[in-house]
Amino acid sequence: MQAPAFWWQSRSALAGRLLHPLGQLYGCATVWRMARAGQAAPVPVICVGNFVVGGAGKTPTALALARLLQAQNEAVFFLSRGHGGTARQAPVLVDGDRHRADQVGDEPLLLARTAPTIVCRDRLAGAILAARQGASVIVMDDGMQNPTIAKTLVMAVVDGSDGVGNGRCFPAGPLRAPLADQLPWADALIVVGEMRGARPVAAVAQSAGKPILKARLKAEPETAGRLDGKRVFGFAGIGRPDKFFETLAATGAVVTGTRAFADHHPFSADDCLSLQTAARERHALLVTTEKDAVRLPKTLNFVALPISLHFTDPRQASQMLSAALAKARH
Repeated sequence: MQAPAFWWQSRSALAGRLLHPLGQLYGCATVWRMARAGQAAPVPVICVGNFVVGGAGKTPTALALARLLQAQNEAVFFLSRGHGGTARQAPVLVDGDRHRADQVGDEPLLLARTAPTIVCRDRLAGAILAARQGASVIVMDDGMQNPTIAKTLVMAVVDGSDGVGNGRCFPAGPLRAPLADQLPWADALIVVGEMRGARPVAAVAQSAGKPILKARLKAEPETAGRLDGKRVFGFAGIGRPDKFFETLAATGAVVTGTRAFADHHPFSADDCLSLQTAARERHALLVTTEKDAVRLPKTLNFVALPISLHFTDPRQASQMLSAALAKARH
């Protein structure tokens, strides 16, 4: 789905007020689920989650944490539910050369470029397979609200500019459950970007003794350099397409137009033809995200702009990981 604009507006917005009773029910159900005790996994589990529905930068964060763990000589495996994929009833070890996004999901195909990745709806079954395959630690992309597996460390990713939007629960707002009910389950917050809308969230977290890590999303320099000064047409089917369009503009590219699709959107032949026409009319290059690229046909002429997350203080993040692993193995 694509996040409606009123999620990021004032709490007084009419749509949010009308949907608030449904949001209360959804939030209560999520809180009840989160309170259930999870089963222990064979190896430590680092969970990268968020408080809201949709994109906050979880996958780039998971990749950044995996690289820090690999620098500590850990055998990292990713664990994902494989949203949008059909092959996730039993644990599947993702093969980037063989699997497609409609089988294992788009995010797992990106994760598998950095470390072995297992897709499974049953997180515990996936963790058991990861351990059998030689994992010393699991980085779980999403799953903060999933109670089936116990987590060693939960890091909640927060968009710095938008925070938690209007502070209401889905569908009245972006929250999966009231912030006050979710916060006890997070061991630390990772604020991505300038801390504007996230400032109130960070203040509440700090008062509760939660560490705050700061990070930024940056476009890969080589590709960004090739786009500098070029006419481009940007498109994306991710949780917050506007964030990608902002990053695209920051490369120095001349953005002649953009098109937003729903998160995990399955691109059709008509979609591709429409995008080609829009780019041709503007004498522009088509540019999208790496996540979208794995769902697009090879015949479409486009540029994928890689984006990665960088911690302001990588040592702080690395020390937090090593301390959590040491405690789990004690």
